[in-house]
Amino acid sequence: MQLRKGELVNLLRLLGFASILGSVAIWSSQGGQSPSAEERAHAERFGIFVGLWAPTFFILANHFNQPD
Repeated sequence: MQLRKGELVNLLRLLGFASILGSVAIWSSQGGQSPSAEERAHAERFGIFVGLWAPTFFILANHFNQPD
């Protein structure tokens, strides 16, 4: 299955927004509000890791959205 250019751009944008939402969800579900400092630190690091994917997806979407 091959994606058309417009479909790829839309998919990358969707993945960018999903990464932002996923980052918040991971942070809150993995102990972001935990009284344990170690659990909070792990949740923050994992949430930031996933959140950093968003700029990559948006940059790729912008790249593939450029006219040929």
